[in-house]
Amino acid sequence: MFSHLKVLELASVLAGPSVGQFFAELGAEVIKVENPATGGDVTRTWKLAGERTGDRSAYFCSVNWGKRSVTLDLHDEQDRARVYDLALKADVVIASYKPGDAEKLGVDYETLAKLNPRLVYAQISGYGPENPRVGYDAIIQAEAGFMFMNGEPGGASLKMPVALVDVLAAHHLKEGILLALLNRERTGKGDKVEVSLIQAAAASLVNQATNWLVAGKLPQKQGSAHPNIAPYGDVYITADTQEILLAVGSDRQFQDLCAILEIQTVAQDARFKTNAARVENRIELNALLQTRMALYTADILIHAMHRMKIPAGFIQNMQQVFETPEVKELLLNDSGITGVRSFVAKLGSVGEKKLSAPPGLGEHTKEILS
Repeated sequence: MFSHLKVLELASVLAGPSVGQFFAELGAEVIKVENPATGGDVTRTWKLAGERTGDRSAYFCSVNWGKRSVTLDLHDEQDRARVYDLALKADVVIASYKPGDAEKLGVDYETLAKLNPRLVYAQISGYGPENPRVGYDAIIQAEAGFMFMNGEPGGASLKMPVALVDVLAAHHLKEGILLALLNRERTGKGDKVEVSLIQAAAASLVNQATNWLVAGKLPQKQGSAHPNIAPYGDVYITADTQEILLAVGSDRQFQDLCAILEIQTVAQDARFKTNAARVENRIELNALLQTRMALYTADILIHAMHRMKIPAGFIQNMQQVFETPEVKELLLNDSGITGVRSFVAKLGSVGEKKLSAPPGLGEHTKEILS
């Protein structure tokens, strides 16, 4: 789909590079510019304890498939000129500099747009163009309210185990780039697209935001339980010590659940008959459901719930996740490295591109500069 596009990636860590991989997956040529003086993208060194993966760490491999790496130091005048040559032929530039740094290095939108007026320049930052603070996902999770809500009642505030704010910001940046490219088709002019982590995070608070803004209820820690629905997000232990999570979203589903557990009278109990009542009486409801769930093995319960169209599933570890047929479809393999696609929508007219493994630092420098 994007085989005609050239993307220049001046970004590092997760959010910006994941946008680069998105375009690579859709056929674009993506050139990742890395500074040889600092060892390139910092995530090349973000390794697990005992991990031995050379300059392609597991973390780096999460968002750098299908790219070519060129090492250029923007502090060097000749190398900066080479970046200008690349920008001259590019359609999209992805950048993730702190406010003011791109200008100091001479790779800001105004400078590159003079060379290439059709350029779409996509900038991602922590707090927007006016705030010089460094923005890292964990800090944004704290400041955007996610950590305050995340955890068990009375327990410590917890961040999510993936950099979800980076992932969300990347999706916002993709949308902005696609809109800018569409507008360029109409006008012939490029544009600047800006996304901040803090705004991407706040825009993703959805019902938790309106629980406060509309209902005046300050969201609190509830474990995995949903503040507006019950039993939804609640975890139960079966007779064979398996963990099952329920996501009952309607009164009909709750009635069917009670039938499976042979407690039909509970579905008619005034404390549990409606969703609003179940939310109010969640503690009593969970105790009752746990007592019944403990009488059945997990396979029997899951089979019965799926047959009755009740949303329920096992809590799986990462090995089990990647044994799931639907997830296996997303796997990438090349040069002994396995990864996961970031773009999962299926377009009937577009086939999946075979992607090369994440590049070694400067692997394609001679090829690109020649």
